[in-house]
Amino acid sequence: MVKGPPTPFKPAIECLPSGHLLYRVFTAARKPTEFNPGVGAPTRFGFFGQPVVPIMYTADNETAAVAETLLHDIPVEGGLLPYDNYSRKALARLKDTRELRLAVLHGIDLRRLKVGPEDVTSSPASTYANTVHWAKAAHGIGLDGMVWMSRLCNNTKSYAFFGDRCADAFTQDTSHARIFASPADQTWLIDLCAPLHVDVLLQAR
Repeated sequence: MVKGPPTPFKPAIECLPSGHLLYRVFTAARKPTEFNPGVGAPTRFGFFGQPVVPIMYTADNETAAVAETLLHDIPVEGGLLPYDNYSRKALARLKDTRELRLAVLHGIDLRRLKVGPEDVTSSPASTYANTVHWAKAAHGIGLDGMVWMSRLCNNTKSYAFFGDRCADAFTQDTSHARIFASPADQTWLIDLCAPLHVDVLLQAR
């Protein structure tokens, strides 16, 4: 069983500077900077609070953003990415407009919390009812979110931000975006997934 956050919760703090570029895969019906208000299945760090604290996940590059969303449930041995799983998705590049303070959940700083990544950031989906308490703890000490190494792209940082703290802290960088149902971006996705043993289906079954 994974471990919960210690009390008192005193993580290392990373200050993400204003202007940092982030990548997000999201449902195209939403706005690129819109937080998930608590809709859908539980995630690693959502949802908690009454009222529910909205959450937004991003990553430092688009490969990690795709890995943590579109490829999240595909085994490392390989598999299929159905058309319906990506055709309604888009990728946006965002930029934060102010400094954001984040709990560090990676590297040697996990040891100060007496845990390893298997307790917080690389555990399976069956542990989400426990890992969400880490987000609640970070929120409880006034932080804007958390940063960790992507489980599926573990050389890249992933982020979760709290919507009641930084809903207005992001703008879209419109110079780069992807709509995965479009021919060019579908081809990009196929090329990304092919060496990962993932077959991207070109149409709905």
